[in-house]
Amino acid sequence: MEFRAEMRYLRVSPQKARLVLELIKGRKVEEARNTLLFTKKRVAAHVGKLLQSALDNANFLSTEKGLDIELDNLYVKSAIANDGPRMKRIRPAPQGRAFRYQRRIAHITLVLAERGNGAAHPAGQTRSAAKRRAPVAKKAAGKTGKKKAAAK
Repeated sequence: MEFRAEMRYLRVSPQKARLVLELIKGRKVEEARNTLLFTKKRVAAHVGKLLQSALDNANFLSTEKGLDIELDNLYVKSAIANDGPRMKRIRPAPQGRAFRYQRRIAHITLVLAERGNGAAHPAGQTRSAAKRRAPVAKKAAGKTGKKKAAAK
């Protein structure tokens, strides 16, 4: 089961928010919380509140619907920062001109899911990272020492 929380119209660039979100993707909730606590980016405090909100949503739904959810097995399944509306502003420029610039806004979505006991991957890798490594191992195992004959 998945539990989500959204933060909309956050006054930070989505690009800057993605830097922090990449740090916590695929990690357990406690590990993600500690990572955010010691990250020096300004948006890390907002993402920490969002993580706590998603955790509270999971706790509420588990008690409300009577679901058997281990809060210790929750991990950050996905963390996405999308563009919001942009605010157009004008900055004074030399000789009476004006330069336009845009202040960016982000919508952040955080999804928590429960990881089963058998679904844990070695060295804390996410499932997608394990899939990416598998084809590389097959290629290395499939190579033989034979050389192709030179074309005449």
